Amino acid sequence: MNDSIIWGIIGCGDVAEVKSGPAFQKCENSTLLAVMRRDASLAEDFAKRHNVPFWYSDANELLANPSINAVYIATPPSTHLEYALKALAAGKNVYIEKPMVLSIAEATQLEEAVSNSSQKLVVAHYRRFLPMYSKVKELIDSDAIGDMKFVDLRFLQPYNFNDKATWRLDEEVSGGGYFHDIAPHQIDLMYYFFGNYKRARGLAVNQSKINNVDDTVNGIIDFHNGIQFRGMWSFAIPEYLEEDRCTIYGESGTIEISFYEDKLVLNSNKINRTFEFKNPENIQQPMIQETVNYFLGKRSNPCPVEDGKLVTELMQEFTKK
Repeated sequence: MNDSIIWGIIGCGDVAEVKSGPAFQKCENSTLLAVMRRDASLAEDFAKRHNVPFWYSDANELLANPSINAVYIATPPSTHLEYALKALAAGKNVYIEKPMVLSIAEATQLEEAVSNSSQKLVVAHYRRFLPMYSKVKELIDSDAIGDMKFVDLRFLQPYNFNDKATWRLDEEVSGGGYFHDIAPHQIDLMYYFFGNYKRARGLAVNQSKINNVDDTVNGIIDFHNGIQFRGMWSFAIPEYLEEDRCTIYGESGTIEISFYEDKLVLNSNKINRTFEFKNPENIQQPMIQETVNYFLGKRSNPCPVEDGKLVTELMQEFTKK
């Protein structure tokens, strides 16, 4: 068994710049050896700025490097399945960005490939290991608000006319707009907190007609433990309606969080308290460390392909026509 994970990154774009890329060099028993981007000059620029020894413009060349034993796939979602299958076939472990794939059919194909491989795969739902969400899980598991009843999630944003990542609005590349880019983390957290579900339903519509993808999604989940979830996502509302709030209701109180404020408010019949948290500079570092530990056989899978498939199923239930 290897005593160190030697990484290659396929897709060293904006996500890899701060959120994840440097973390591969900061984690214990982890080294970033090579990066790949189709534009060779941009791959070289990333490599030189981050002190990465090798760079490529062809993913196949990176996968052929015998020193690399793990690959981070950070390309747009439409190529996730292709690169993951190639990496597994090349004998590399895989850390794959969200959304894991574009459809249940792709998720099933990837799940089968992992089960038939001796390699390992982790989905990059990194929020699981950030301080605020660890605290939420701790409060839930300790019955801080008693038996949980239901969850209300509202994530409402104005349309971002300045977004340069136009692929997010190309359904064939992203899966269907901003919901497919942002909601996977939030839906994964609901599963992480509350377990599997019995059924889910949803509606998705294009209210603004600014572009060709749905900008408003409404979803409900009936979890096996009886907890009910309702979520509303909108990405083209007036600025004064902007909202980022998730409230968990229990029989003796509530837990309220905002996904981009790192603040938790606990109100119960025993305590009323606000917790504030500070994330690491490279926000994926805790998850990458857990992934390295899993690849080295030191822990269980922090987010397996089956969890990625479940998130894909829920997103498809919410958005199918």
